[in-house]
Amino acid sequence: MTAPTDTPARLASREITTGEELGSVERAGPDRVASAARRAAAAAPGWAAVPAERRAAIVERAAELLEERTRRAQDLLVREGGAIPGKAYFEVLLAAQELRHGARLARDPGTPHPGSDDPSRAAEVTRVPLGVVGVIVPWNFPLLLGARSLGPALALGNAVLLKPDPHTPLSGGSLFAEVFAEAGLPPGVLEVVHGDAETGAAVVRAPDVAMVSFTGSTQAGREIGAVCGRLLKRAVLELGGQNAFVVLDDADVEQAAGAGSWGSFLHQGQICMSARRHLVHHSIAEEYAGALARHAAALRVGDPYRSDAQIGPIVDRRQLRGIAAAVEHAVAQGARLLTGGRPDGPYYPPTVLADVTERMDIFHTEVFGPVATITAFTDDADAVRLANTSDHGLTAAVYTGDTARGTALGRQLRCGVTHIGDQTVVQDAALPFGGIGASGNGYGFGGQAALEAFTRWRTLTTSTPPRTYPF
Repeated sequence: MTAPTDTPARLASREITTGEELGSVERAGPDRVASAARRAAAAAPGWAAVPAERRAAIVERAAELLEERTRRAQDLLVREGGAIPGKAYFEVLLAAQELRHGARLARDPGTPHPGSDDPSRAAEVTRVPLGVVGVIVPWNFPLLLGARSLGPALALGNAVLLKPDPHTPLSGGSLFAEVFAEAGLPPGVLEVVHGDAETGAAVVRAPDVAMVSFTGSTQAGREIGAVCGRLLKRAVLELGGQNAFVVLDDADVEQAAGAGSWGSFLHQGQICMSARRHLVHHSIAEEYAGALARHAAALRVGDPYRSDAQIGPIVDRRQLRGIAAAVEHAVAQGARLLTGGRPDGPYYPPTVLADVTERMDIFHTEVFGPVATITAFTDDADAVRLANTSDHGLTAAVYTGDTARGTALGRQLRCGVTHIGDQTVVQDAALPFGGIGASGNGYGFGGQAALEAFTRWRTLTTSTPPRTYPF
């Protein structure tokens, strides 16, 4: 596994498994970020004045052009990001769906705000764009997570300053610039800046940036939120997750284990929504642990670009070391290793840890990798208690044969999104998505939440004739 090697002026994109250079992009320091933000700010008023139907059509055309490049985008996601081809293929389709959802919001922004209570004062209350939106996206789903901000932000009349992760500069940045330019987006409305944390910090601090949309780690999100708070900027933060997958005693164990395996090991567990904590009723916990371990052990690990692997590489050595250390520490604290647990080159195999208790660090700390922990609970109330012990609150799922029982339990879980009869990794552009606690500051993506995130209210009143006052 070779980390990107750069020059001061260029950032290289490299394949995770071989280190082969796939291309390079211009690196943006603080000065370049500031100039890009100024260009976006200059372009924003003209773009906001474009009729909503025209803006929506350009965003929809970008979605079409992205789909036309599906094979190329898929290859980039596999080689830059370590995705398996199936994951990469669906990411392209979901990204196009997110862009189209943004276009729909521009065409139909929802129910108008009611007018003034004063019948003698006419009121015009509308949603207007914020100006320049800074979008910082991670490496794990660069197309999807970029599109879910770009679609609504651009369609609703904002300009965007996009900062992709340095691991995925082509799939997370250059590809967007290409399709939007071809779709007819005016110059300056989308500016892409490449770099590391210094570049991201410059995006957040740029005076011309009115809002920051960030997806990434909780630690980085806290820092961005603090800066935005001091600068009185809006921030939409979707951060990490220590997500609970609750399996009730009436569930089909094999089906539940299959769902749990997908939720934990898809894209090597490098997803904020991954099922980290499998909370299983004590009466079926041992049977479930065996089934999940069998699913995990059967998964093919290898180079997803050159084999039929179902589990690809971990994004870099630092991440790989962190996963290995967390598993070793859990075993030292008393967890039982059922399968996996030994890194092999750039790969970490699907790993299942049983007998995990809430006294262990791994129960509370997010491990961003293919590691599933199993904790037994006694009854539904105990399952709710265990699920809600986490500081995170992103997604959760309840697997059960009784929908009413699962729904009643799910409504008690302290998180942004809960799925009944499913696993935790579910994406739907039409539904609000966001976490609470250490997982973020609420909803900013999907459904009407995107409209609220990327616009503000503007009120204009008219009094005819003009009002007079005694002094």
